[in-house]
Amino acid sequence: VQLQACGGGSAQAGGVMRLSCLASGRASLKNGVGWFRQAPGKEREFVAAISWSDGNTRYADSVKGRFTIFRDNAKNTVYLQMNRLKVEDTAVYYCGADSQLPAVRMYHYWGQGTLITVSS
Repeated sequence: VQLQACGGGSAQAGGVMRLSCLASGRASLKNGVGWFRQAPGKEREFVAAISWSDGNTRYADSVKGRFTIFRDNAKNTVYLQMNRLKVEDTAVYYCGADSQLPAVRMYHYWGQGTLITVSS
């Protein structure tokens, strides 16, 4: 299983960005994909997760109502739509598999990080 995250870059506060996570070897994954982020000097934290099978989603309180996680099973890809970005959303974002839980230790596969920088 390999995860490839794409879509990082810079945005202004209030702007939008979309990340994608392509899962190669998707057939081996049973549960779901999560997005996490890690800001400088901080631990990696949960952002959102989605189930492959039924599309159930879970969000961190800090992004609820602003971010949307969704999947395209045909493309083996999970997306993170980020609206109303805030400066505090600045971080390196990682996608992970194979879980739907908001805990780093539950994920055994990780994509490379992609940097999101939000300026005021």
